[in-house]
Amino acid sequence: MSKVSVLILFLVLSYETSAQTSRIVKTPDVIYAELFTNVQMEKIFPDGKTFVDCIPKRKPQEILADYRSLRNRSGFTFRSFIDSNFIVPVNPVSAYKSDTSKSVKIHIKELWPLLHRNPDNVVEGSSLLPLPNPYIVPGGRFREIYYWDSYFTMLGLQESNESELMENMVKNFAYLIETYGHIPNGNRTYYLSRSQPPFFSLMVGLLAETKGDSVFREFLPALENEYRYWMRTDKGKLDNGAADRYLVRVDDYSMNRYWDDRQAPRQESYREDSLTAVSSKRKPEEMYRHLRSGATSGWDFSSRWFADGKSILTIETTDIIPVDLTSLMYGLEQMLSAIYTKTGNSAKAADYKSRAEKRIKFLNEYCWNEQDGYYYDYNFRTKKQMRIPSLATAYPLFFKMSSGSQAKKVAENIRLKFLKSGGVTTTLNNTGQQWDAPNGWAPLQWMTIQGLENYRHHDLARAIAERWANLNIKVFHRTGKLMEKYNVMDTNLEAGGGEYPSQDGFGWTNGVLLKLMNKYQIDDTRAKE
Repeated sequence: MSKVSVLILFLVLSYETSAQTSRIVKTPDVIYAELFTNVQMEKIFPDGKTFVDCIPKRKPQEILADYRSLRNRSGFTFRSFIDSNFIVPVNPVSAYKSDTSKSVKIHIKELWPLLHRNPDNVVEGSSLLPLPNPYIVPGGRFREIYYWDSYFTMLGLQESNESELMENMVKNFAYLIETYGHIPNGNRTYYLSRSQPPFFSLMVGLLAETKGDSVFREFLPALENEYRYWMRTDKGKLDNGAADRYLVRVDDYSMNRYWDDRQAPRQESYREDSLTAVSSKRKPEEMYRHLRSGATSGWDFSSRWFADGKSILTIETTDIIPVDLTSLMYGLEQMLSAIYTKTGNSAKAADYKSRAEKRIKFLNEYCWNEQDGYYYDYNFRTKKQMRIPSLATAYPLFFKMSSGSQAKKVAENIRLKFLKSGGVTTTLNNTGQQWDAPNGWAPLQWMTIQGLENYRHHDLARAIAERWANLNIKVFHRTGKLMEKYNVMDTNLEAGGGEYPSQDGFGWTNGVLLKLMNKYQIDDTRAKE
């Protein structure tokens, strides 16, 4: 029996155990049992996300019963069985023919309808979590709304005067918080066990720029519940060095880490996670938790999370207090303090202000490295900084948490080490992972550019914006596509790494590119050659 066959048998026998952690709704592994496991482990589809996004043509229990009766019969094939019983998802953007003679701004405007989704209907057996309002998806294999992607997509919607669509997306996220207690990674059942970087407060702030301060009051309950989710513990007050779910206690500080409530392979990457766990020779449950928590971070995957800075087999995401998450939580606390100041609740305003101030103190005490000039992630298990430079170091600048001298050192490091011909690279390590060199990503370009602008490093901010925009535009005129990520070190090569091919569409690229072109008056004719 092959190693993969043995692993399939083990996973079929153990899927019920992992299923016990599923709450509220049934996920594909529970609904389809060994059919799910066998399809994923036998790699019936090149991308593991395909099957979990399939829509059943009839009742799931009937499909499973037929599978169990037919699978050992002569002539049975997985693919024909799937095609007969499921609607296999397609990507509408792939069939779209771009006109590269048009400006990229017109192209983006024409893409919004292709990425637009109407309110969802409930379909038994589908993994989609229905949303009550229209929304924008990223594109490619990403057929649902994604949490942190949506903020950067909304930057472009704002530039396109799509304020109603922006509001609908914010309302959808508030609905998810109200319904499930948090904003999941995306509106899929298999994403419910985790969230993503908490950008909801920034989306509310962006909408308020268009619709006024009444937005803050409208979404205050959702903001409060978002905060409670990230700060919740089931163990009461944590001792020093203890952690529970997203919360970590370090001395007098209550900080946060990335987390996922399940200890099983990610359903959309089931085969990859299962084989990675075997290769690691570590406890499978430990590996699954770290891998899933890496997905929570949005940086799936990066040397930021690796003990040796090189291999995913050493991943230790849940042991790390990340710079970006600390900054995002500071931003949420700042917003809540500001809202309560305006509504006259001085006690709550002071409480959130105090919490925010402690975030800055923590960053300075545990994450800031004066000699290196970086903010590093902090490993609370080893009590050491993760000395792996990444663009997470720009987040404290974005939220104005840094001193002028700290920002100057960060800016100099970005200029000397991260700035490349196509923008800024994600990290300085080339590991083959997609959130490492030589790749650049739209959200990190935006956070870095805005962070630098906050401290008047205007020339460097403009240089990054122009190089990134020109790379995006150059690739568009060459291929007719706007991509999920780009190779910023060799602009003639495509980005690589990760568990799937580079996707086109692409929501956050469109949003950031449009925002930067308008902000810095970048003309797309310069990058056609």
